[in-house]
Amino acid sequence: MRYFSYDTARRALQVTFVTGRRYVYEGVPPEVFEAFKAAFSKGSFFNREIRDRYQYREIVHERSA
Repeated sequence: MRYFSYDTARRALQVTFVTGRRYVYEGVPPEVFEAFKAAFSKGSFFNREIRDRYQYREIVHERSA
């Protein structure tokens, strides 16, 4: 995982992986985000507590020609 941010109002966790792919996970409670932030291994926590538990969408930006 390269980068992550959290929008408290929308309860949306945005994650950028080392591959450069970006996703938004919707409906992530603030306490889950705080535990994620504090986790020693972000990847393990993410796989155990976030992946496959919350709806997500990939952020894809089209490049102009």
